[in-house]
Amino acid sequence: MLFRDSAAAVAAECHSGALFFRLTEQFVWVHGHRPGPSEVRSWERSIPVLASALNDAGLGQVEVLLEYGLPLTSKRADAILAGVHPETGLPSYVVVELKQWSSAEPDDEDPSLCRVDSYPRAVLHPVDQVRGYCEYLISFNGALAAHPDRVHGVAYLHNASEFGANGLFEAQQNQHGQLFIGARRGELIDHLRTRLAPESGAAAADDLIRGKIGPSRQLMAVAAQEVREREQFVLLDEQRVAYRTVLNSVRRAKQSDQKEIVIVTGGPGTGKSVIALSLLGELYRQGTTTLHATGSNSFTTTMRKVAGARKREVKELFKYFNGFMTAERNSLDVLICDESHRMRKTSANRYTQASNRTGKAQIDELIDVARVPVFLLDEHQVVRPGEMGTVAEIKAAAQRKGLRCRLVSLDSQFRCGGSDAYLHWVVRMLGLEPGGPTAWAPDGKMQLRVAESPQELEAILDDRRMHGYSARMSAGYCWKWTKKVPPGQALPADVVIGEWERPWNVYGQRSIGGAPPAALWATDPAGFGQVGCVYTAQGFEYDWSGVILGPDLVWRGDRWVTDRSASKDPVFKKSTPDADVDRLIRNTYKVLLTRGMIGTVVYSTDAETRQKLKSLVESSPRVAVV
Repeated sequence: MLFRDSAAAVAAECHSGALFFRLTEQFVWVHGHRPGPSEVRSWERSIPVLASALNDAGLGQVEVLLEYGLPLTSKRADAILAGVHPETGLPSYVVVELKQWSSAEPDDEDPSLCRVDSYPRAVLHPVDQVRGYCEYLISFNGALAAHPDRVHGVAYLHNASEFGANGLFEAQQNQHGQLFIGARRGELIDHLRTRLAPESGAAAADDLIRGKIGPSRQLMAVAAQEVREREQFVLLDEQRVAYRTVLNSVRRAKQSDQKEIVIVTGGPGTGKSVIALSLLGELYRQGTTTLHATGSNSFTTTMRKVAGARKREVKELFKYFNGFMTAERNSLDVLICDESHRMRKTSANRYTQASNRTGKAQIDELIDVARVPVFLLDEHQVVRPGEMGTVAEIKAAAQRKGLRCRLVSLDSQFRCGGSDAYLHWVVRMLGLEPGGPTAWAPDGKMQLRVAESPQELEAILDDRRMHGYSARMSAGYCWKWTKKVPPGQALPADVVIGEWERPWNVYGQRSIGGAPPAALWATDPAGFGQVGCVYTAQGFEYDWSGVILGPDLVWRGDRWVTDRSASKDPVFKKSTPDADVDRLIRNTYKVLLTRGMIGTVVYSTDAETRQKLKSLVESSPRVAVV
């Protein structure tokens, strides 16, 4: 939340012009960068309109929470109005989505999307947008979870005329999503009076802010219900647009017998896998032949274990990218390719039968097998030489085949507690974005600590586990990895730092000495005590993450230095260029540093690097560990 006060105070701040300076300052503190000109412009044009409507309704004492951050995501509601219900006397909340659109019309193919002249593609209908915010708040805020009837949603197109937006009223509306336009301003005022009394809303706002935020419904824990029942996650904004885009492509492909490709891009935690599972569940329920595929053994194995726990046929929905070498063309309606950045040049390896060595590119196999191939990817999570899943590669393959390609970009992230500031700090710190490392400014969403020793790192994580949180340790690939352990023997302590010794996670698909197989290290509580590598951590999340920076990445003077000789990763060959090794090592640590949902503890084996990290992190007040 960027600002909170009564409607009367908001109106006064708007009139003086001070509000927008305060919003900008708070935005910089929360997100680590300045808001864009368009965002500031929207504040200047929309907030005064809302404040005016509230005061004209006699609701000047209602509390207004501007740019309210939804829990565990970087998404923000434009405003939440907190007050007292005029009939029940109980807390009442109205979530408001403000649009400057003067005109918009429903999408011809999908009424949950709409077309606006200033946007090149269809966008989510504002009623569906605000309804998603309401449902999400009910799911994650303890003050609302038991009282969903206290929440209402309003989309207000304050510049729209009857002629310009009349078609949008065709969308289904309910208490969580109702549409109002500037031409019918009186209707909005009347509606607000039915939800809010002319009394102070401060206590209701306090209740909302103090509401217990439930732990994230982590992907693995609900995968079975996600596939067998209705979606357990609430999809927001671009996530819902991506979801609808795929469903619309499937419908068109069936009606016209034409293939379409959909690409969904987004950084860590933007919800790509949530979209993938939501699509799989919906298409599965529709009877549409669909498979889910990844290049990750850990992710696929976990999906099979959790989602197929009671129905064997569900396990068969999860495949690998290299499993379609001999598949018939268009034998599937849909293939959902999750983590597509891990695609390889070819599916063949040393174990592939000669009869299956077609020489065909893996991307062509994945496109050919389905009428609608869906690729979900993050180009900045490439951590191995030979991984080649990029938007450019997919578009080029589509062009060669004469296929239409639709692209949806996700910009909101749900990982790291929804902290934009933390992700921005990580990429700046690692030199993956220009500008150099910056001091960490705690934002109340993500906690960051630097440990003096691996013992301290493990002790902090163990304490978090004792308080009911999940936690894992991971490290750069800087120690040898014993891959063959004789039956009956314990995992060898390969990761040795001074007197501290711990094993890598199990290599392979069998449990050893109580330690889970590699694919389940991130999700099985028994995974704590082993050190995970990037290949077992990638794609997963846990509450607290401990990251050990090895000697392959050290700070010297005023810059990072990568030492390829310190890496024990067998994927780095002599032929791998130094520039590629440098990029992949930095990407590796970016992946490891973005696994935690609540906090990250980082330790470097190098003294100068530890000192640099401490100077960045401990120069700011530390948020208390909870």
